[in-house]
Parts: sequence; C-alpha cells; structure tokens
Amino acid sequence: MKQVSNMANTSNGSLATLLLLFTISAAIHTGAAQFPVQSQNLIADNVSVVEGETATISCRVKNNDDSVIQLLNPNRQTIYFKDVRPLKDARFQLVNFSDNELRVSLSNVSLSDEGRYVCQLYTDPPQEAYADITVLIPPGNPIIESREDIVSEGNETEITCTSMGSKPAATIRWMKGDKELKGKSKVETTYDKMFTVTSWLRLTVTREDDGVPVVCIVDHPAVKDFQAQKYLEVQYKPEVKIVVEFPSGPIREGENLELTCQAKGKPEPQQVNWVRVEDDVPSHAVITGSDLFIENLNKSYNGTYRCVASNSVGEAYDDYILFVRDSQAGTEAQRSLDHAVIGGVVAVVVFAMLCLLIVLGRYFARHKGTYFTHEAKGADDAADADTAIINAEGGHNNSDEKKEYYI
Repeated sequence: MKQVSNMANTSNGSLATLLLLFTISAAIHTGAAQFPVQSQNLIADNVSVVEGETATISCRVKNNDDSVIQLLNPNRQTIYFKDVRPLKDARFQLVNFSDNELRVSLSNVSLSDEGRYVCQLYTDPPQEAYADITVLIPPGNPIIESREDIVSEGNETEITCTSMGSKPAATIRWMKGDKELKGKSKVETTYDKMFTVTSWLRLTVTREDDGVPVVCIVDHPAVKDFQAQKYLEVQYKPEVKIVVEFPSGPIREGENLELTCQAKGKPEPQQVNWVRVEDDVPSHAVITGSDLFIENLNKSYNGTYRCVASNSVGEAYDDYILFVRDSQAGTEAQRSLDHAVIGGVVAVVVFAMLCLLIVLGRYFARHKGTYFTHEAKGADDAADADTAIINAEGGHNNSDEKKEYYI
C-alpha cells in the first residue's frame, strides 16, 4: 500500500514537472509571438536584371559581432557559407567577403533564376533578409502594319503595332510627326508566362499627312528607344490655279491673252480641260495642254474661263473672269489724268502768287505810313494853323530827321 502511494507521489511529481515545463515553454513561445525578433542589422536589396546579364546579390551587416553570413537560393539551398560555395553552380562567383558583407554575382541569368534569395546571419536567434531577383525579358522587334497602304484624303485608316514576348508587359505610345496620339491597347499572356501587347491607332487623314511618319514607341524597363514607323501615303484631288502669262495690266481690245492652268494632285491629274462658263470657247482660241491662248481680243470674248483638272480621287477647278476694255479707254484715262495733274499744278502756282501779293501789299502799306509821319513832324507843336504850315515846310530843309524808304 505504501509502495503504491510512493508510486502515486512519484507520478504526481513527474506530471507536475511536465506541466511546469509545458507552461514555461508556452510562455516562451507566447512571449516570442508578442515580441518578434526584428532583423535590424542584416540588409539586402532587390535586384532587377535583364535575361542573359549578371545579377549581384549583396548581404550587408551593421555592427557585426563575428556572426557567420550565408546566402541561400529560393529553394533554401546554401549558395555561399562565408566564403565557401557548397552549391555546384559555377555561375555564382564570390565578389566580396568580409565581416560586414557577403557579395555574390550570378552570371547569364535566366527566367528560372527568378525568386527570393535569403541572406542569413547566424545569431541567436538567426536573422534573415531577402533579395528578390526579377528577370526582365525585353520584347521582340515591334511589328507595325496598316489596314491599307494608300488612303484617300478624308478617309479613316487603322494602324496596328504589336510587341511580343516581354516580361513584364510593355506599353505602346504613338507619334505622328511631332504630335503624340492616343491608341487602344490589349495585353495577352502567352503559354510561357510572357506578355504580348497589341495597340491600334485610328485616324482620319488629310493631304498634309502625305509622307508623314507614324511611329510606334515601345516602352519597357529592359530596352530604350524601341520603335517602328510607317510613312502615310495619302491621295488627294488636284489643287488648281490659273496664272495670267500676259498681258500684265488691264486688257484692251486687239490685245492677246495667254492663261496657264497649274494643277497638282496625287496621283498627278490625268486630264486638264478649258471651258467657258455659259458659252463656247472662241473658235480661234488655241489650247495646248494646260495653256489657253486667245489673240485679237474684243468684248464678245468677255466671260468666265474655267480650268478643270481631275484624277482618280476627284476633280477641282479655278475660274478666270475676262473683261475686255475699249481700245481708247486707256488713252482717255491717261489724258484725264494728265489734265488733272496740270490743273493741280496751276492751282498751286496761283495760290502761291496770291499769297505773295498779299505779303507785299501789307509790307508797302506799313512803310508808307512811316514816311508821312516823319514829314509832318514839325507841325505837331504849332500854336495855330499858319505856324504849323510854316513848321512843316521848314521840316523839308532838315535832312537829318527826314527819312525815305524805297523798295
């Protein structure tokens, strides 16, 4: 009975011990959950690298206390333990090893190398930092196509640009000359987890767009200035202009007239015709290609002469209004002009002479008054009329006070 009691006490003591250990362990785990260990001293950076190039992974430690640094791959296989490489992959090479850094290069990177690499520091507990390697795969040469090679002015056309096999997906921009245009794009994922981007551009063309380049620009972190272009070819109806070769001034009876029709279009005008609106072209008029020649004009030839040019896109025209003047109209007009000029000159001369006569008259009148005043100067102080006459007559003998003016 006593043995059973001792066994029971022993069992109770063991159970108590186990419970105590479990409680302490639970408390430790709970404390660890409440106060997680932060990787404050270990640093690693993410890396983006173009496929086929070299990626560099750097594990750096601040204030290291001689703890061991190692680098693991995404499968948590050790690539480098300190400066020793257990992994048999010669593409991994040690670049630098010290107490504060483990730097490793990976050459000829492929898509299979992408993932999260682990920098591990042997402390208590161990610290970890992560370096994500992202492999960039540049797109293939962009392919640009148009719905039609030749477009008529005023019509809409569609141009397509495709960028294939990239990672991540590329973006596509459009330029027409020096102006940026907006297209619509679609992104598709291929079986090998690559991306294909297609963009459509729709625009209505004018004759000014002929020969202008439309550029498809592919933006991707792995490439720069990746583009393709296509030149617009626009057809348009002719532009027509009538040029007067001679005469240069007003047209009078008996003179000759020569007109030239200038027509330009794409394609070049196939036909150029001269017509006279609301009447026939004079029978003796000579039409040579785009030139119209009429000699010995008279008023019966007055009217509107039209040049019509056409091509496969359409037709256009320009008008010239012929007005023939009398043969004497110019002479009479010149005579009228001469008479007017002469009359104007005569009027100016007459006006100048009148002004001169007025000035001279005022001048003579002023000096004549001065002469009479000096002549009667001796009579001003006379007591009576007889004395005044005597004094005035005596004034003629005083030559020092008498002045005369002549012009």
